[in-house]
Amino acid sequence: MRQSDQALKSFIAIDFETADYQRDSACALALVRVEDGRIVRRDSYLIRPPRRDFVFTYVHGITWRMVAHKPTFGELWPEISSALSGAEYLAAHNASFDRGVLEACCNAAGVRAPATPFVCSMRLARQTWGIRPTRLPDVCEHLGLSLNHHDALSDAEACAHIVLAAGGSYRVTAR
Repeated sequence: MRQSDQALKSFIAIDFETADYQRDSACALALVRVEDGRIVRRDSYLIRPPRRDFVFTYVHGITWRMVAHKPTFGELWPEISSALSGAEYLAAHNASFDRGVLEACCNAAGVRAPATPFVCSMRLARQTWGIRPTRLPDVCEHLGLSLNHHDALSDAEACAHIVLAAGGSYRVTAR
């Protein structure tokens, strides 16, 4: 369904980094809240995943030593849930990945995943500007956005800027 520009102005951009191939292995999470068309809050978390094996350190630079004494997703859930509260939708670049990680981490923690719909900024970039490929660095280059790729906070902030730059040209996907 097509949304109005007003709905576009209140959302949370979300980005996860994972430790291994399992979706429940979140080791970093960033949330960037947008209200009335501007960023009003940035939250970033390091998370202790359920396993010590880190396959993707070469991608994001996060190691077991960096998260060994951090809270688990379940321990952080009250804070994360509070930060997500009131969002009209969540935005993510390649939303199916971040939605899958959120759902897997919620399931592993024994909490209900939020029913908040998602907007995919990757699809949005294809629809709005015809960009291909639509990897986050490509879209950021097209829009002149700075990016420290695979830093969760940088990725989430870039996603927020992509959604804002696209105006009202997007689709909210149901859970």
